[in-house]
Amino acid sequence: MTTRRLTTAQALVGFLENQYVERDGLENPFFAGAWGIFGHGVVAGLGQALQEHPGFRYYLCRNEQAAVHIATAFAKARNRLGAFACVSSIGPGATNMVTGAAAATVNRLPVLLLPGDIFARRNVAPCSSNWKASTARTFPSTTASSRFPATGTASTGRTSFPARWWRPYAC
Repeated sequence: MTTRRLTTAQALVGFLENQYVERDGLENPFFAGAWGIFGHGVVAGLGQALQEHPGFRYYLCRNEQAAVHIATAFAKARNRLGAFACVSSIGPGATNMVTGAAAATVNRLPVLLLPGDIFARRNVAPCSSNWKASTARTFPSTTASSRFPATGTASTGRTSFPARWWRPYAC
């Protein structure tokens, strides 16, 4: 027996490609492919795995929520005998998939969501969405409060800054 060394993405795509469903004596692939947007953490791992498995189709979309709704519609049209995986970048991309996931759950339709991840040692650029504040008092009143209303204790939360503050560090 020979040992094959695979990355997690290679093993995942290979596994998804080999999932079949049988009905009335006919066997068909369960996953028709994946919808997604390449972003943080998705390019390096999953991109190579998709390239190595040309039978597992990848469809580029422009909105993660729309990708999940497409996957849900596909599952409904196939009478739950087929599904898509949906891939997103970390952060807002993963959050955008939640609405589509809720719709799929309510309708009991199969959809696989694969949110991306960032590398453990990645240094994040000083973008406005990555700056954090320990209290809202240090910033103008236009920013969101970073206090828990129930306890009144300060927390670390994401804040929004005026464009003139971060323009030199545009991402």
